Amino acid sequence: MNRQDSPGLRTLLVGVDGACLPVVEPLVDAGRLPVLGDLLERGASGRLESQIPPWTPSAWPSMYTGTNPGKHGVFDFLAFDGYDWDVVNRTRVRRPALWELLSERGLTSVVVNVPVTAPPTEFDGALVPGYVAPESPPTHPDRLLDDLREALGDYRVYAPDGVDGDEQVAWYERLTEMRGAAFRHLADRFDPEFGFLQFQQTDTVIHERPNDEDALRAVYEAVDEELGVVLDACDPDTVILASDHGVGPYDPAEFRVNEYLRETGFVETTRGEGGMPSWTSLHRERGDEDGDVDTDRGPSLGERLVASAASVGLTSQRIGRVLSALGLDDLVLRVVSTETVRAGTERVDFAASTAYMRSRTELGVRINLRGREPDGTVPPAEYDRVRDALVAELRAARTPDGDPVFSAVEPREAVFDGPHVEDAADVLVVPDGFDTYLTASLRGDTFGPAAESWNHKRHGLVAAAGDAVDPDADLADAHLFDVAPTVLSALGVPPSTEMDGDPLPVVDAVPPADYGDYDDGPTERTDDRRVEARLANLGYLDDT
Repeated sequence: MNRQDSPGLRTLLVGVDGACLPVVEPLVDAGRLPVLGDLLERGASGRLESQIPPWTPSAWPSMYTGTNPGKHGVFDFLAFDGYDWDVVNRTRVRRPALWELLSERGLTSVVVNVPVTAPPTEFDGALVPGYVAPESPPTHPDRLLDDLREALGDYRVYAPDGVDGDEQVAWYERLTEMRGAAFRHLADRFDPEFGFLQFQQTDTVIHERPNDEDALRAVYEAVDEELGVVLDACDPDTVILASDHGVGPYDPAEFRVNEYLRETGFVETTRGEGGMPSWTSLHRERGDEDGDVDTDRGPSLGERLVASAASVGLTSQRIGRVLSALGLDDLVLRVVSTETVRAGTERVDFAASTAYMRSRTELGVRINLRGREPDGTVPPAEYDRVRDALVAELRAARTPDGDPVFSAVEPREAVFDGPHVEDAADVLVVPDGFDTYLTASLRGDTFGPAAESWNHKRHGLVAAAGDAVDPDADLADAHLFDVAPTVLSALGVPPSTEMDGDPLPVVDAVPPADYGDYDDGPTERTDDRRVEARLANLGYLDDT
């Protein structure tokens, strides 16, 4: 069908990762974002409260399913099987995406660059996955990437490895242009009623180039320009913009959760082999960039010396503090192998520990429960007592200034609801104001220099405009879970009764309906070393 003979794009959902009013408003006021400025001016807009945890891999599935992680099953970048882990993918999301519900009602969708959508499911339309997908991801329909690359000349999920400086910023802009071009091409081919176009580089620039105002402005200007071209080409009746979280400055000191748990008697440690695996160790075990592992190589002299030093308490962390004080830490890390550092590194000893933080972006602590974990130490009869003690200790944690580290410390059932709550951490923690960077790494001290000066905040941004949108709607209580029900209502489709959100008052609400059981199928492993490396480079995976 030719687009001139079709009803056209009725609703466009634009995802801008990390967008928030403190970042967007100054750029709009300065006249740098005319398209976003027009959207905010002619429509309704406000803060969008994110979930716990407010991180990309869990928040985007919450947005596109309208459910909390306890229902859809993704709590972090990592999915755990005992003490082993794998980067999450779409098979870990155990609830239907809104485009699948639209497909059931006979509507076509085009979805471009949305995180945690590979491998894609079957539905009426097209999907090109985004963040945490491999560089050449599976698409729906198959081989859609070949079509895009032939039509556009190039299409990538990520920038090439190793780019920095001006070239890095140029790639942010180029990737942003690719998203808009891909969406326009697919919208012309598939003639959708619904479109979902996501921009990721607005978050990447914060992690890779914190405090670089020129780079931040360049990325947002690129997004604004591409959005304008898409709106002109596709002319949607309704535009909804939403982000998964906000961003902002962090305190200069990070809080090392496992160090605190060691001090309070919950964590035991080991050195060298064994214990909690770091992303680099699993990278080595799964192979280098060429897929090869030197399995016959014995420990080097340096590794043996460092391991011997660690056996008498001279660990890599302690050596690192001395080198840092002398200004030599960066130089040494460039010439000393990861294996040598690892030989002297203290790590969480799962088998001996009572509880531990297994991933910092999970925002929680897991109890080493017997019968659930491979080497569980806590008998089921002691679970409640241990968890109560854990909550009390975490609530007592204080910053160097004497302020509480956490604004909330809660058992998981107070935060999540649904059939997958068992996969969550047992105790959830919320840093006060999201001002304190948390890490699961052991570094010898409970507090130390923060790994990042900017990171995620709880409140993102939502905006809506169009003929059917109430520009005076009150969005004071807008929540991430409300986005999917709002999109469905804008299209006249009932939200699912399983959704945790409600349609925002920008559109006329459609009563929910029961869509029946969802066939979520088996899970698949990601096992992509380059994805793991990218997550580590952005600070999402602790490197112990």
